[in-house]
Amino acid sequence: MRVLITAMVLLFTTSVHAAEPERFVSKITLPTGNTVVVAEGDFEARSLGSFSVRLYDAAAAPDETTFFTSGLIRPRDGTIEKVMLADIDGNKQPEIIVVVRSVGSGNYLSAHAFSVNKDKLVFRAAVGELAADANPVEALRKAKKSKG
Repeated sequence: MRVLITAMVLLFTTSVHAAEPERFVSKITLPTGNTVVVAEGDFEARSLGSFSVRLYDAAAAPDETTFFTSGLIRPRDGTIEKVMLADIDGNKQPEIIVVVRSVGSGNYLSAHAFSVNKDKLVFRAAVGELAADANPVEALRKAKKSKG
């Protein structure tokens, strides 16, 4: 009887875990060889919550996420749509851009920019409530110029 109950609990736990929707997680390699991982927060609603940006020392696969050096967590209103590299301040160094799309009727975009300073992640800028078809990189560039 005890074995049957244990088996049922394990089956239920596996079923609950399997039913959780897929979360966004992406790994990108910087020109320096460092690896950045961007992921939506675990156990949060898909439509809002947080996301993490984690920086790892340069290393060859499969060790590219072995040596953690820095990380940041930001709020999100929507789901992460993509992660890309783009120079938003004209210094010829790419920033890490996280694009989030709202799940509401407006389908608006927000974008968050991060840079690496030595071995530390730095939050650079964010723009929100952009039109659904807006260019988030251009919006970040304008925001950086207006702030100086």
